[in-house]
Amino acid sequence: MGFMPFVNIALTNRPFLSVARSATGRTWRDRLDVRASQMALAIAQRHFVPDLVARILAGRGVDIDDVPAFLDPTIKALLPDPDTLTDMGGAVERVAAAVTRGEQVAVFGDYDVDGATSTALLVDVLRAAGLDPFFHIPDRIFEGYGPNVNAIEQLAARGVTLLITVDCGTTSTEPLAAARRLGLDVVVIDHHQAGEHLPDANAIVNPNREDDLSGLGHLCAVGLVFVTVVGLVRKLREMGHWTGDRPAPDLLAALDLVALGTVADVVPLKGLNRAFVTKGLIALRRRQRPGLTALMDVSRLDGPPRPWHLGFLLGPRINAGGRIGDATLGTRLLLTQDPAEARAIAAELDRLNTERQAVEQGILADAEAEAQAAMGIAGDGASTVVVSGQGWHPGVVGLVASRLKERFNRPAFAIAFTGETGTGSGRSIQGVDLGKAVRAAVEAGLLVKGGGHAMAAGLTVEKARLGDLRAFLENALAPDVAKAAGEGTLTIDGALTASGATPALLDQVAKAGPFGAGNPEPVFAFPSHRLTYAETFGNGHVRARLVAGDGTTLKAVAFRCAEEPLGRAILNARGRNLHVAGGLDMDHWQGEARVSLRVRDVAEVG
Repeated sequence: MGFMPFVNIALTNRPFLSVARSATGRTWRDRLDVRASQMALAIAQRHFVPDLVARILAGRGVDIDDVPAFLDPTIKALLPDPDTLTDMGGAVERVAAAVTRGEQVAVFGDYDVDGATSTALLVDVLRAAGLDPFFHIPDRIFEGYGPNVNAIEQLAARGVTLLITVDCGTTSTEPLAAARRLGLDVVVIDHHQAGEHLPDANAIVNPNREDDLSGLGHLCAVGLVFVTVVGLVRKLREMGHWTGDRPAPDLLAALDLVALGTVADVVPLKGLNRAFVTKGLIALRRRQRPGLTALMDVSRLDGPPRPWHLGFLLGPRINAGGRIGDATLGTRLLLTQDPAEARAIAAELDRLNTERQAVEQGILADAEAEAQAAMGIAGDGASTVVVSGQGWHPGVVGLVASRLKERFNRPAFAIAFTGETGTGSGRSIQGVDLGKAVRAAVEAGLLVKGGGHAMAAGLTVEKARLGDLRAFLENALAPDVAKAAGEGTLTIDGALTASGATPALLDQVAKAGPFGAGNPEPVFAFPSHRLTYAETFGNGHVRARLVAGDGTTLKAVAFRCAEEPLGRAILNARGRNLHVAGGLDMDHWQGEARVSLRVRDVAEVG
């Protein structure tokens, strides 16, 4: 029914559909080798799943005995005992004591989606326990990332006795030392890479600290906060805190927050993270949180929420407050129980997101010109893109870095200078650890401060050290970048025709999701489909229509590529046959569900 397995290709070393060099310069390869093809057949026969789903599972290394659990990941099966995390016992004890004593607690978060969801989740649970905690989200421009002494002094003056940092704090040695001098106890819940020396705190819950053996380093901050509040609710139950008048909170209902933060922070969708997103999407569909309901409405989300909606519609709007507006807007939206307030905040975040897009485009044009000059006409220059500008808006440099990474397929940094000091963000490609390189640059004295994780990092640098930083990053990252670039392949999960790309097929494929980092979205090849039309639209996008041999049509879109080799190849192929590869999406229009293709690559038909 439209599925073309091309099993014979898996048995040879031939490129998939004989595509040795596509429009983007890649070789197409079947994801399955001989052994994986045999595993796919065994999965299909034992578990009665469609052949295409079996190929997807086998291609992601799912063992035949683990298929049922993979297709239905549950919190109950995958959630570890919280105490497996180093310092979790001390963290739970200290927060539980604050609850029973009625202390004034403050939650200090980050200004991104992971920080907003982490803060909202923890504040919600503390409120259910009877406290009225403060929360503080720092201003990106005036305060920067993480705890700062001035904010801590203000919280101490308001009577705070326990400071809990979420999605930050691991590298905040001086601010947390100031908190301790002021008499505050401190609990850190964070996932960023940690060095050998940790700040002074009552407890630091971070699976990426060197002495943590929990194996939960793939969780983002809101996932760790969820594990922490599971331990807290359990502890308070043991203490008899929950009563008929004060019931324990429904933590499963809070998985909408956990799913949003997990997808937006681009952490690997494996193990517990898959359960968080799968069950969190179910919670989102219930539309029980006024803030997220309003955000879905203002985002014009069509149909049931899917992982890409979280990453590309909801996440950017929550981030917009921290980037160019009021950094507390996202957290306030997630906490409010007033639908009218939720609609007002969501509308403001939507407006700010539109403004952010305009600011980003202006800076991106300058950044791309600088990057292109450094890369050379052939694009074979530096292995790491580092661009900077005086007066660039610091709130959008992470997005600019992400765009540069996509265009040049290299790690990229964008740095906004104000005077002689600049703040910047970096985004990486698979196989290149950016956080490690930034921490090494800090230790080498090249940065004022910096940190992050493998795929993203932030830094502060003096203008006089920018040249030295470029050289350092080039030396540190070049070998891994060369290895990643040398692979030069697009991995194909299977072949389809337009008639096979149906909503029913997409429902079957979704069972192997959620897809994202660590569980790559399936890529399907459409062999020799005729391009009946192609045109540009929006901000450099290309849309097209594919027609199969039987006359069935399929809508296709390629994002942000009109001036790139992919976009030019599509636009120049009007009326001709092409091999086309990409991922499938569901479009909802006037009550009708139709499948569309998100194009990743095309190739001439040999």
